[in-house]
Amino acid sequence: QLVESGGGLVQAGGSLRLSCATSGRTFSRTAMGWFRQAPGKEREFVAAISWSGASTFYADSVKGRFTISRDNAKNTAYLQMNSLKPEDTAVYYCAAGVVTGNRAAQYDSWGQGTQVTVSS
Repeated sequence: QLVESGGGLVQAGGSLRLSCATSGRTFSRTAMGWFRQAPGKEREFVAAISWSGASTFYADSVKGRFTISRDNAKNTAYLQMNSLKPEDTAVYYCAAGVVTGNRAAQYDSWGQGTQVTVSS
């Protein structure tokens, strides 16, 4: 089970930190990813982190602004979002899988999503 939290309404230029608490699997052997879906658009990759945390990957649109991290002792993954823009507005989903990747099909478990709204 994956449960996201931390979404909300923020002004452009602001920051939010999303959390994804997991249960029911060996978190320290699980790759984690964040995806987002804006109204009328397809779900898109945001960031991913390997099970050890040694490797991270980002979409070009968020590189330099977002940081993915994990705390294996807490079975939780995070997405720190800085310098937020209105175009970052979307429902954000965390996902868990065996391999680290940027494709939704590579992940076998998904959270329910958390809304992030960035006002201009």
